[in-house]
Amino acid sequence: MSRRVRDGAHRDRSPRGRAIVALGIAAMAVGLTGIAVTMSPPAHVPAAVGAAAVSQPISGTPPDAAVVSPTATSNGASARSTPSRVPGASLGARAATVHARFPGGLLIADRGNGRLLVVTDAGHVVWTFPGPHGLPAGQRFSADDAFIAPDGRTIVANDEEHQVIDRIDIATRRVTWQYGEYDRPGRSPGRLHTPDDAYPLANGDILVADIRNCRILEIAPSKRIVRQWGRAGVCSDHPPRTFASPNGDTPLPDGGLLVTEISGSRVVRLRANGHVAFDVHLPVAYPSDAQLERDGSILVVDYSSPGAVLRLSPTGRVLWRYAPRKGTGALDHPSLAIQLADGTIALNDDFRHRVLVIDPRTNRIVWQYGRTDRPGRRPGFLNIPDGIDVLPAGTIPGLG
Repeated sequence: MSRRVRDGAHRDRSPRGRAIVALGIAAMAVGLTGIAVTMSPPAHVPAAVGAAAVSQPISGTPPDAAVVSPTATSNGASARSTPSRVPGASLGARAATVHARFPGGLLIADRGNGRLLVVTDAGHVVWTFPGPHGLPAGQRFSADDAFIAPDGRTIVANDEEHQVIDRIDIATRRVTWQYGEYDRPGRSPGRLHTPDDAYPLANGDILVADIRNCRILEIAPSKRIVRQWGRAGVCSDHPPRTFASPNGDTPLPDGGLLVTEISGSRVVRLRANGHVAFDVHLPVAYPSDAQLERDGSILVVDYSSPGAVLRLSPTGRVLWRYAPRKGTGALDHPSLAIQLADGTIALNDDFRHRVLVIDPRTNRIVWQYGRTDRPGRRPGFLNIPDGIDVLPAGTIPGLG
């Protein structure tokens, strides 16, 4: 997710209020009437009750919620990407486990609090970062995305505010590798400018969207750039030669990429050979982190207020849309949505300080962590959650 604000401009969203960096991207007012399925705000949201939960009517601010459900992880497995995008085993009885929706826990990049945390279906925090001496001396942490690596032992997080990518050891909760010069944006070798969506690949490399440099990089563990898409400083939509402020670079099972471009609201699918499979305009003001689903459709969020989650065909036709205009169900700058194995949609709703699971069959919120519109650090609270990933069972010792 890029540095963005409530009005859709591109800037630093850190809780310390760093200076605004405008990209000059005009927000696009797009009417979806007639092509989208109208969604009503959810009538209720479930509330956590110990290790189990029940649904209850909304009244004011809903608590961090958890519903025990025989569901598993997200779909769209990729040999190059994180193993968290693979379906998990379905479980039988509701009481069999409290980790059914997220077998290994849900990883949340809690940007405003400067931390990562893993929570269970029941809303219990089972792992946090940073640990003691977890960061290099003199550094702070403000990651907006984090993904489990295929090795199952490390997490890769991108820190846009500080212009670096971190590889974190899960056991020690320490940074073991870093790319970029801390607090020094640039385009020369070893530097980044607003890194986003740093995906760990199966070969040990890391894929990152370098937004302000308008390029996508594949970086080896030796910190050598082994592949580049786009030209540094050339920000226009002419893929695969150039890209317009890419803020998403999702690896695909065929070795290709799904690139999300802020400027022009576009999504581009690249094949493994670099050829363009499609390049479509999205009917949203500010697209963020598009994902390719099993059926070839595109799942993307509109980073706006009120925000939206859409599923579209490769030609840009809207297949489904969740976009309540008001009430508890309304979204305020959601930045990433992923489909879970049971067909529900998990997403982080950044400025309402919560992570949600929405059932597209009923258009209801069926799970929530974080208190709506109430930022905080105590258990059950979040502050600008900006990234999520579903962990495989066994990632956190003693869980799953």
